[in-house]
Amino acid sequence: MTSFDTSPQLNVGRALLALAVVFVMLATTGWTALRTHRESTALQASLDRWSAGSVHGRHLPDPEAAPALLTRFFASLTPHERDRLAHRYPLAVGNMNGAPVSLRYRANRVALEQARKVEHGRMHDDRLSAAGQEDAGRRMHRYEALMESGRQILAFDPAGSGRVAEVFGDLDRAERISVVVPGVDTDLLTFQRTNRQYSAPVGMAKALYAAERAASPQVRTAVIAWADYTTPDGLGVDAATGLRAAEGALRLNALLRALPGSAPVSMFCHSYGSVVCGVAAHDMPRRVSDIAVAASPGMRVSRASGLGTGARVWAMRDATDWVQDVPYLEVGGLGHGADPVSSGFGARVLSARDAQGHAGYFQPGTDSLRNLAAVGVGAYDEVTCARENDVCRTGLTGTTTAGRA
Repeated sequence: MTSFDTSPQLNVGRALLALAVVFVMLATTGWTALRTHRESTALQASLDRWSAGSVHGRHLPDPEAAPALLTRFFASLTPHERDRLAHRYPLAVGNMNGAPVSLRYRANRVALEQARKVEHGRMHDDRLSAAGQEDAGRRMHRYEALMESGRQILAFDPAGSGRVAEVFGDLDRAERISVVVPGVDTDLLTFQRTNRQYSAPVGMAKALYAAERAASPQVRTAVIAWADYTTPDGLGVDAATGLRAAEGALRLNALLRALPGSAPVSMFCHSYGSVVCGVAAHDMPRRVSDIAVAASPGMRVSRASGLGTGARVWAMRDATDWVQDVPYLEVGGLGHGADPVSSGFGARVLSARDAQGHAGYFQPGTDSLRNLAAVGVGAYDEVTCARENDVCRTGLTGTTTAGRA
């Protein structure tokens, strides 16, 4: 049995200490870390060109139009016309919610090749420092890896530290869709790791996809590794507020509203990613059937009912995870609210046995991954609750491949 309760005095002490640290950081660094910096980017340039473009003498539609409108627009074109737009405006099409999934994959391959060439040139630019040239080399190799045969890049933006999303499985034909939302320090360079691979979005999504297929081989599944938001840089001020989560929530819901088909969608939100999912929850489409959080510092609400969603809410935390020591409260915008695994929060608490710390929840062979996969395929009668009872399964039915159980 995993215990999630500590003494009230210890919790208060931890909260006061953590808040003191945050306020010292604010006093010494100010609020400048929370400001966003707007600048012209390759993506914006591609969108501007798209907005000035035309097909058959007609203006191209607003790239921010409703996904259904954009879907109808692309459906009205010939395959040759769609490919021409993807090659002419690769970043615009590759990030356009409503564009056909397969076309986004092709457009992002073109965009990645263009970005690779830019970084290859920077590697040999004498005006850059040695560190700058090395950074260019790392980015170039990451782009090359993302271009490998069979990879399905759903979103790509090289600006700043970079954003990216990748699909595993057939998204168009999926009967269940899972979306993995990672936490702090996630960018293009950390999207995939060789060491500790299951702590990075690609490894998380691959492991979940394999576990879902093992759990229910007859169900067609697809998993999205979604690192298409600007995450906080480390455990500083950004990570203590909801600013990045609010920005990420808008992008996340834009993706969810544009997913093809009508398959149920399950959200798997790790660490600060659970803050993003908490902020986004009230505006998620009804097809989102489950929201599962692991290693959560809070979801910016005091109770699960405050999320404003009809989706089932699940939570898990390993006994060795340091996140249990964060202050589960919100004061003046700092902190993320109540502990999702506490009995008062109202989530269905799953076993995370053997997760081994903050980054181990998607490690193959763990209770945590097996439980996440069961949620992903709707096999609710197969989940293991954290406490010595079956309360997390109360009121649930078994496997389903369409709609909410």
